[in-house]
Amino acid sequence: MKTFIISLKIFLFFTVLTGVIYPLLITGIAQVVFPGKANGSLIVKKNEIIGSELIGQQFDSAIYFSSRPSAVSYNPLPSGSSNYGLTNVKLKNLVAKRKHQFIAFNQLDSLNVVPSEMLFASASGLDPHISPQAAALQVNRIAKVRNLSSNQTLQLQQYFRELTETPQFLLLGEPRINVLLLNLKLDEIK
Repeated sequence: MKTFIISLKIFLFFTVLTGVIYPLLITGIAQVVFPGKANGSLIVKKNEIIGSELIGQQFDSAIYFSSRPSAVSYNPLPSGSSNYGLTNVKLKNLVAKRKHQFIAFNQLDSLNVVPSEMLFASASGLDPHISPQAAALQVNRIAKVRNLSSNQTLQLQQYFRELTETPQFLLLGEPRINVLLLNLKLDEIK
């Protein structure tokens, strides 16, 4: 019985330490040192939360840049991929369908190379980024639908350069653009 009471005390001590004290301490430090990141990198416009820099959103309107496809409809709770293998017929059909839709939606020539991130969903289904090449393929559609002048189109290309993120530590990943941030900048063009 004495051993049981000692083990129960140790269990309760470590439960409080690792389940209450440690999480509160780390949360407090994060709130002081990285308040934006600790709160989900939320983007606020006119006192309203419109999204997060970390979670992709669906943009179906022709006046906006399209996001990367999502296997979970951009729902962060069951995030994940389709888990289709490269030899799966369903995946091949889905990729062909997405390629056809991207080319038709952006009024591109069928010989255009569609970047892979516009054909495949990310592993989480929530990736908020596309490549600068995928964004560039959508410029003509957006300029046409929004009736952008050549100066406004040049301004949009300037936004590309400003918003293009380099690979982390200059070697991890690829150059990328956050679609939500790009679409917000697009709305600023007068």
